[in-house]
Order: sequence, then structure tokens, then C-alpha cells
Amino acid sequence: MFSSLPLNLYFFVPLVTHTGALPHTGSNSQKPAAFFLAGDSTTAIQSSGGGGWGDGFINTTLHNGATGKNFGHDGATTVSFRAGGDWSWVLGNASASLANYEPYVTIQFGHNDQKPAANISIAEFTANLVQFVKDVRNVQATPILVTSLSRRNFENTTDGPRIVENLADVTAAAINAAREANCTYINLNQASEDYLNAIGPTDAYTYNLDPTDYTHLNDEGSIVFGNLVAMLLDESVPAVGNYVSPEKQIAEDLMKGVYYFPPGCEGEFC
Repeated sequence: MFSSLPLNLYFFVPLVTHTGALPHTGSNSQKPAAFFLAGDSTTAIQSSGGGGWGDGFINTTLHNGATGKNFGHDGATTVSFRAGGDWSWVLGNASASLANYEPYVTIQFGHNDQKPAANISIAEFTANLVQFVKDVRNVQATPILVTSLSRRNFENTTDGPRIVENLADVTAAAINAAREANCTYINLNQASEDYLNAIGPTDAYTYNLDPTDYTHLNDEGSIVFGNLVAMLLDESVPAVGNYVSPEKQIAEDLMKGVYYFPPGCEGEFC
């Protein structure tokens, strides 16, 4: 376990490298934020088939009347999420919240889009993300693209165990989509990879949904990486600062690259 991250691994300024113009940020509104999370199983609620950062984010980092709903869907791609009706449900809920909330839609896909069986090219994946951004803006909500949560597969290198960077293609595509659409993004892939490299495989595996699942998160992992998302949002979307606040100790440890595991955590979100 490392006691601190090298300077180039401190998350915020170097990793949130692009903040596009936000047409509807809520900066002049007194309404609290509402977050609608669209994504695959690495966003979704914990279950036997998946689990991501989404519910940890909603249940531990939202304050002052803010709310959220997790629409993450196990196995989803940018194609299936739309075709199966999930995307319409996200947009409908975001639109319905406008009277009482300032809606934000986070969009994180890639884990399944990159699989050969999905038959989705990088160009199509990028275009699908750009269209998601346009759809969110059409319902007067604010889109935020999120690069894919890192998997926890390590390889031995001359510098010790390091995360296998097997999501580089979809991460780059998501960033390109954000630039094309002039949309805010947070680089969760880089931030989560840096933290995992800092703590090493033994501690990283304690976040596994089950001992051999190096993709999905258990309840404790959802809390830790949900707080990481909150930290990145606070940096890239100042308008949500009054409503999104990571737990102090988690934030301090994540900033330093120090392993954190929620104490006494048992069952759903402790």
C-alpha cells in the first residue's frame, strides 16, 4: 500500500481536462440537483449480476435536498440501452423533475460496447454518446459524460503490479464525444485506475462483487467509487457544489491514494 500518490496522480486538475459549455447548469437556480444515472452494470445497483458506483454515490454524497435515481442496466450498451426503453425512461424522469429540481444526467458506457459480440464500432459508440448528449439537452437537463470505471485486473511490470488498461479505446472515445458535443465529462477511468494502482491488487480486490469478479463492485466498493465520482463532479461542475459532497475521510484517502474500506459495512449501503 502506498502512503501517497505521486504528484502526477493527484486526481482533480490533471484528470478533469475538459469542461464544455453547460447550457442548463442551474447556477442561477435555487432548486436542488437531481441526478439520473444512465449506464451499464458498473453504474447499476448491486445484484447477483452486477453492481457499480451509482447507489454509493446517491446514498452517501447527496445533500441539501438533492436526489438521484440509478438507471444503470446490467449488460447494457449504448445501443441496447436505447432500444430496450431505458433511455426513454431516463429522459422522462429528468424532464418530469424540472419543476422541483435541476436535473443532471450522467452517461457512462463502454464495458459492453467494446465487446466483439456487441458489434459496435468506436465510431458508432462515439456517435451514440453524442446523440445521448443532444437528447438530454432537448429535455432541458444537463448531460455529463463519464468515462468507464476501471476494471481491477493487474499485470506485473517493472514498476510493480499495474492495472491492465483494457478500456483505453472506449475512454478515448467518450472524451472525444464530449469534445465534439461541447459537453462536460469526468475521467472516472483515469481516476479509478490511479487509485487502484496506488493501493495495489490485494486491497483493490476487496471491492470485488465476488472473489473472482474484477469488474463489478460490492457495497463497500460502491461507496468508495461513488465518492470518487462526487469528488470529480465537484471539480468539473461547480454548480452542484452545494448538493454533492463526498465523505471527508473517503475524500482524504482517495486524494492521497490510501486504501479505504467502509468500517462496519454490512449489506446494502451500510
